[in-house]
Amino acid sequence: MYFRVENIKKRFENKKGISDVSFNLEKGELVSFLGPSGCGKTTLLNVIGGFLNSDTGKIYLENEEITDMPPEKRNISTVFQDYALFPHMNVIENIGYGLKYRIKDKKEQKNLAMRYLDIVGLKGYEKSSIHELSGGQQQRVALARALVLSPKILLLDEPFSNLDAKLKINMREELKSLQKKLGITMIFVTHDQEEALSISDKIVIMRDGIIEQIGTPEEIYYSPANEYVADFIGKVNFISQSGDKKIVRPEDIKMELSYDGDWKIISKEFMGSHTFFIVSDENKKLCVSVYGEKSKKFKVGDKVSIEL
Repeated sequence: MYFRVENIKKRFENKKGISDVSFNLEKGELVSFLGPSGCGKTTLLNVIGGFLNSDTGKIYLENEEITDMPPEKRNISTVFQDYALFPHMNVIENIGYGLKYRIKDKKEQKNLAMRYLDIVGLKGYEKSSIHELSGGQQQRVALARALVLSPKILLLDEPFSNLDAKLKINMREELKSLQKKLGITMIFVTHDQEEALSISDKIVIMRDGIIEQIGTPEEIYYSPANEYVADFIGKVNFISQSGDKKIVRPEDIKMELSYDGDWKIISKEFMGSHTFFIVSDENKKLCVSVYGEKSKKFKVGDKVSIEL
């Protein structure tokens, strides 16, 4: 196993933190830690990076225990949420900063930094000041600065949270492409379900400091381990059948106009490619998703029939 975490615990005075966390990573995987604010995902990331000491547990990288190693000895790089770039240095100086502690030859340092500048698509910006760059460009500099050190694992702590919606989508597509091209193992922290589903090989769902489920995006979405996971990932309906609750996604419900239908549309939420409708039969409510222009025929107040 390339990387494994065994029974890691880290608790703070306010009783927040993580408890008995264990998981494995294969080389070249992109794994997302997903959960709401305060669930422990950033704490876990900081323990892996060596910025926090765990109370108990062990961490192994390529079968070497790194639990008590300082950050600079772990061969793990981190891209922080605020990028943590040096404002007094230009782009190429930022990217090459860590190399001076590893490579003595200054020409070799610069050549390697220039290579990664090109890899992240910033060729021609090497002498630019950090304050001259857009948020997306700063994010790329931070990424290049981490990658240039050839880490065995790259940690990313909500790196796209400061970007606008369209740039965020572009950057996550670029990150996934770059990750596959370089074959690097990445751990990505996010609270954005869509982000995690779109880029991850595996997703680790966290709540209150524990792991609720680990699986592929498809496993997490279609086969959630419990109600919490199902409700956290996308919209979901819980339908009682013979004493059990059945999980039904909005897109798995067929809806048709019906003058004598038992259901009534009480709200409509247009999302572009699809529209969410809330329908009620006076006893319960369901969320229904309709794709494309078919949604235009449905209006709030219409009576409808539904089929699961």
